[in-house]
Amino acid sequence: MKRGVNQRWRSDREQGGMTQCPAAGRAAGRRGCGGGWTSRVIACAVGIAVGGSLHGGAAEWWPAADQVVRWEAQPFAPAQVRLLDGPFRTAQELDARWLLRLEPDRLLAPYRREAGLPLKAPVYGGWESQSISGHSLGHYLSACARMYQALGDPQFKQRVDYIVQELAACQEARGDGFVGGMPESRRIFDEIARGEIRSGGFDLNGSWVPWYNLHKVFAGLLDAHAYCTNAQALQVAARLGDWVARVTKNLDDAQWQRMLACEHGGMNEVLAELAARTGNSLYLDLARKFYHRAVLDPLAEGRDELQGKHANTQIPKTIGAARIFELTGEARFAAVASNFFHIVLRSHTYATGGNSEGEHFGPPGQLSRRLGDNTTETCNTYNMLKLARALYRWHPDASLGDYYERALWNHILASQNPEDGRVLYFLPLRQGGVKRFMDDHAFTCCSGTGMENHARYNENIFFHGTESLWVDQFIASELRWPDKGLRLRMHTHFPEEPEVRLQFFPDRPVHLTLYIRHPFWATNGFELELNGQPLSVPSRPGSYARIRRDWHPEDVLVVRMPMSLRWEPMPDNPRRVAIFYGPILLAGQVGSPGSDDPVPVLVTGDRPVSEWLMPGWGRPLEFQTRGVGRPRDVWLKPFYATYDVRHMVYWDLFTEAEWEQRRAEYEAEQARLRELEARTVDRFAIGEMQPERDHNLKGEKTAPGEFNGRKFRHAWDGGWFAFEVAVPPDAPADLVITYWGSETGNRTFDVLVEGERIDTTRLHMDRPNEFWDKVYPLPERLTRGKQRVEVRFQAHPGNYAGGVFGVRVVRRQ
Repeated sequence: MKRGVNQRWRSDREQGGMTQCPAAGRAAGRRGCGGGWTSRVIACAVGIAVGGSLHGGAAEWWPAADQVVRWEAQPFAPAQVRLLDGPFRTAQELDARWLLRLEPDRLLAPYRREAGLPLKAPVYGGWESQSISGHSLGHYLSACARMYQALGDPQFKQRVDYIVQELAACQEARGDGFVGGMPESRRIFDEIARGEIRSGGFDLNGSWVPWYNLHKVFAGLLDAHAYCTNAQALQVAARLGDWVARVTKNLDDAQWQRMLACEHGGMNEVLAELAARTGNSLYLDLARKFYHRAVLDPLAEGRDELQGKHANTQIPKTIGAARIFELTGEARFAAVASNFFHIVLRSHTYATGGNSEGEHFGPPGQLSRRLGDNTTETCNTYNMLKLARALYRWHPDASLGDYYERALWNHILASQNPEDGRVLYFLPLRQGGVKRFMDDHAFTCCSGTGMENHARYNENIFFHGTESLWVDQFIASELRWPDKGLRLRMHTHFPEEPEVRLQFFPDRPVHLTLYIRHPFWATNGFELELNGQPLSVPSRPGSYARIRRDWHPEDVLVVRMPMSLRWEPMPDNPRRVAIFYGPILLAGQVGSPGSDDPVPVLVTGDRPVSEWLMPGWGRPLEFQTRGVGRPRDVWLKPFYATYDVRHMVYWDLFTEAEWEQRRAEYEAEQARLRELEARTVDRFAIGEMQPERDHNLKGEKTAPGEFNGRKFRHAWDGGWFAFEVAVPPDAPADLVITYWGSETGNRTFDVLVEGERIDTTRLHMDRPNEFWDKVYPLPERLTRGKQRVEVRFQAHPGNYAGGVFGVRVVRRQ
């Protein structure tokens, strides 16, 4: 089914049907549960009765008994909330089909290889055939465990149990407690144990982010334990935790910090959680050691030093800091988590709720020129939502719910193809950009978080206290709360209709304080009606409406929050704006993916958006500009429902006078970019991890860097770097290299193609204070009949090569 904005979502479950939990009755009667479906689903969800496998009942939704910081707002076990029909339910079901298409034995193949066991199936391709192999299994384990909670389908638990059993066998065969899938794991960690550490941003002793990789395994095992009551998963995780302790026991502080310069995911988070589950303080001590001072110390002091840093490398570190704070009460860890979240939200976040361009943070508050095909990596938003959830547990703040709503609708839901369930790596915000969905077997980092994202939709709708219930997201769903004997249904076609109906089914009258989020965008009224009668409850946008009463069977609370059109300007350019209807980001539909039509601008004369953007008759959430589009008017619809089309998320606004003055310049630049794009055969953002890996970059005495908001790579003292680029096999082409025009010092180097020198370049104040492009004609004898060629930058002795700020191959004019 397409996720069309015109679809009316009718729930066949609204007649009372819900899937029974397939592992019913295993721990019925625990924590005051009554009989029937409710007790069974909670017994499956909480898992505190499985042989004492959870220390103090600790789980993501249940705090550890000895946890220092209590949660003011406690999540519900995911199985207590079922989605009803709507766009999120459809997305979840598409994700479930993808998970069931994947073959566990192929994901397990790297683990069996590293354990010395025969493979049961071939290794997958994509990243799973590279030195990061094995990371996808951790994501897959988490996704299946969460999907079991979300849907109650026993197929997912069966897969989880099988994978855990296989991992235990691999661990036993290996013999030292290690279980992982990265190649050369024994050599890598033996060297680390001896203090031999060669660390870069994404490389540790020749391996692509091995600790990051193990973080995914730990997370998958902990999710298998919590969500599928698999005691063996905790045993495997604990043995792996003991192995981590042995590998790192002799490292001094300097060696630790050198090692942590390589991306290591949320190792601090999973080790802290392992401590909470087992009661073993060894793992909490280890979690503290995974403290990357260069990043976390400035955050503890509230300083924004994120410019130029790889975004998703940092976010998991702060999620781990939040968990350590909960277990220890140490204020600096809370400061790290809270400061980071609010710095990113204030200075680095786009209208979608996502962040980063080319995977990196830029200068604070400067976003308007950072709009490309590689904006807003999906992994980043996955992790920012996890961090928001952690902060919300401490204190339920409506602004966190507002962020969650923004990111959920406008990035996470928008990251999935609504026809086949494929997901995105980047969500492009370039004007005229196109969503590029990956195939099932890409197995990138965002494939992994993409597996999990759509299994998590039921997790942040409701929270509770002892006598409190927060309704934080407006998603059609049903809550079962056995401790209160309460079943609550949220009926809604939100956002197509700005109304939510909460229907109460308590076993008997229940006294609760109900908190309903009054969204920041609901500035045209926020109405409450109980059993047909208006309620006068004070609230304001960005707060909660608070209702304290006894709730009776068949009580119906209706929430109405009229939506309106608005725009949100860029922080550094008030004339470049994104357009919203309520919480929903609207995207212009500006042509087919292969078209080269100029992207439109809006000549609005500074009039309010409601005066020139008109609703489409019979097309909910769709609008059309009237008389302000240049060169044409445009249809807009939700970004989450936009795909297979060029889109506009950010618009340039002009007055008539401004447009007349700028039109020739603007149209000429648009024409130049279209012409350049049409001739482009290959380009890549040098200095960034994934593009460099895609282009097989290698070198000696070389490193990436960041200057003036752009990434670069250089080599020094006779060093070199080389990469492969695509070329046309049957036409002349040029290599276009971007340099900084104010370079000084010794910067003489050779540029070689397929081992043949085509130029000797010397950089010295070529175009002061601006970036410029140097064109190197590629000899046809070096490219004829080839798909790719190697380009090498070789520094002369005592000189630098570069810096190179951009690489592009174009067909010659």
